[in-house]
Amino acid sequence: MDLSELRKKIDKIDEQILDLLNQRTEIVLDIGKLKTKTGMNYHDPVREQEVVDRLISLNQGNFPNKALDAVYNEIISACRSLEKLLTVAYLGPKASHTHIAAIKHFGSSVELKPVSSQGDVFREVETHRADYGILAIENSTEGAVNPTLDAFVKSNLLICSEVMVQISHYLLANCSVNEIEEVYSHPQVLAQCKNWLQANLRNARIVAASSSAEAAKLAVREKRIAAIGSRLAADMYGLNILAEQIQDMSNNTTRFLVIGHHHSQPTGDDKTSILFSVKHEAGALARALTLLALYGLNLTNIQLRPSGMKAWEYTFFVDVEGHMEDLPVKTALTELEKHSILVKTLGSYPKAKRRI
Repeated sequence: MDLSELRKKIDKIDEQILDLLNQRTEIVLDIGKLKTKTGMNYHDPVREQEVVDRLISLNQGNFPNKALDAVYNEIISACRSLEKLLTVAYLGPKASHTHIAAIKHFGSSVELKPVSSQGDVFREVETHRADYGILAIENSTEGAVNPTLDAFVKSNLLICSEVMVQISHYLLANCSVNEIEEVYSHPQVLAQCKNWLQANLRNARIVAASSSAEAAKLAVREKRIAAIGSRLAADMYGLNILAEQIQDMSNNTTRFLVIGHHHSQPTGDDKTSILFSVKHEAGALARALTLLALYGLNLTNIQLRPSGMKAWEYTFFVDVEGHMEDLPVKTALTELEKHSILVKTLGSYPKAKRRI
């Protein structure tokens, strides 16, 4: 067969794919009507993950699984938008790493709403100006994102899902490396590139910005200023990439949380996030952690922050394996309440299975 004949075969298959996509859409519209009647959530991360996982398990051909994941993320996003166009608040501006995580998780068929702080993300969702919010909670190199932890203390919003994103950093500017006098980025980003900066830009002034994207916007305006940001920021703001992959650790991953007004249903492979405070007395924390261990709960993360209510009192943030509806988790949390000043369940959600 010659090239034109092969292309005709592809055109025929594409027509069939288009027809099937429209058939899928008709069913999705019926599902949307049922969700409206019953008050169900339009975004169901458990079901959406099941769809992709099932197709990947069935894939025996040459189409790459990573591409299959990306294609179906967009198909699901487009179909979901026909049920309801979701608004998602994120720490902006555009081209921030949180912006990238939002697109990766929700697809492009949502209204993405940039805000200027983690607290603003919470407020947008609390006041229903956004359906969901997405925030960074921790980085594999630099640890917890404290403003996100602090915002959970005062909010009644719940964690719906988590997203793991492998982070790559780029040196961006509209001048040469030798002309750079200042380098701007988010403090966590600067910390993740500390060794590279020391080795390659020892004489440049390192300056913290509210986000990597804000740094990129500044680098557009000032000729001798560079930013550390994403490839998307370079494309969006018209900056040159002077150096690639400048993070000190190649396995640099950030964990993001999606917040909303509901938690996810059990999947059998879940996490539950809680915060609690214990009395300021010897052994109080050890007793609390021993109690969780007594019920066989595996702690995957623990962080502490000042409570903000009394000197030397702390709030502990803990992730455990399991769902809040699982009997061991439910029983352990009930017992923990008896020995704590405060216990608050932040949500149960499916574990992130793949880095995107």
